[in-house]
Amino acid sequence: MTTATVDVHAHAIFGPLQEYVLEADPDGFQRHQELDARRNGAESLKHSGPMVRDRIPQLTNIERRIRDMDDAGVDIQLVSPSPNHYYPFLGPEHATHIARLANTLIRELVDAGRGRLLGLGLAPLQHPDVALAALNHAVVECGLKGVEISSFGPGAGAEHSVELSDDRLEPFWARAAELNAIVFLHPFGCSLDERLDRFYLANTVGQPVENAVALSHLIFSGVLDRHPELSLLAAHGGGYLPTFMGRSDHAWEVRPEARRSALKPSEYLSKLYFDSLVHTPEALRALVTAAGADRVLMGSDYPFDMGVTDPIQRLTAAQLSGSDFEAIVGGNAARLGLSAR
Repeated sequence: MTTATVDVHAHAIFGPLQEYVLEADPDGFQRHQELDARRNGAESLKHSGPMVRDRIPQLTNIERRIRDMDDAGVDIQLVSPSPNHYYPFLGPEHATHIARLANTLIRELVDAGRGRLLGLGLAPLQHPDVALAALNHAVVECGLKGVEISSFGPGAGAEHSVELSDDRLEPFWARAAELNAIVFLHPFGCSLDERLDRFYLANTVGQPVENAVALSHLIFSGVLDRHPELSLLAAHGGGYLPTFMGRSDHAWEVRPEARRSALKPSEYLSKLYFDSLVHTPEALRALVTAAGADRVLMGSDYPFDMGVTDPIQRLTAAQLSGSDFEAIVGGNAARLGLSAR
């Protein structure tokens, strides 16, 4: 293999972030924990706690991370904060502090990674102006490759949620395109709430649903028409959307309120990027067929249990052509500037 292998979906956690939140807004944190408990259900919480605790070394120890990368054949990892660090209940002042602190801590992790790590910061969607400032801090001041965002920012009180189609995000998208920054779409939690509180549906169904909803907002609203240079990377293969675009195309054709984009929705798949974390060879081949091999990048969701420890073997199992394999395992990442320093 001549291409450097790049895993674009890997996480880290940072104790100082939660320590700050617990001091700054303990009531908000408690309410958010209660919401998370309702969404996931008692049985999933019982298993998730030990799962995360068992993975603290991978999430915090640089030597363990690099050793695991070596075992998996991964040359470079693009590391983003664990989505539990979004803290979407924070007000503007505290959200600003958390984003800057997260960006700084990711920068320190990258610097300790012996040239093997690249980083993404945080951009709090619930405050679009804060998200813009966080993007600038992450890329311009900290030298990170971009930012990670959730699928939406919850509104405060009677305010509407901040969807990716929200007009207030236009400066954010424009600046991300101008900076050639990667915007990594990674949902955390699902707005279907208690309907998914059994059988781990909050993750197995909720995450793909959130991806599909967020990407649909992005596509149908014309954001990609207005910002064609935007590099948006969707986790989990983009969820349910990429391989079920026929219905979206039909709505675009027959419903006037769905026709605000210049092109049919399916034509925007080739303008987005997706990670390869779709779990089966058949699903990966379908994603490549829908979006193109030049729009898929290798991702593992390291080190969580819904991720995989063998991302390269997963690509091999899909029996892609040699050129498609090379593109996904690292070629596309290099084209986006995700290569060794």
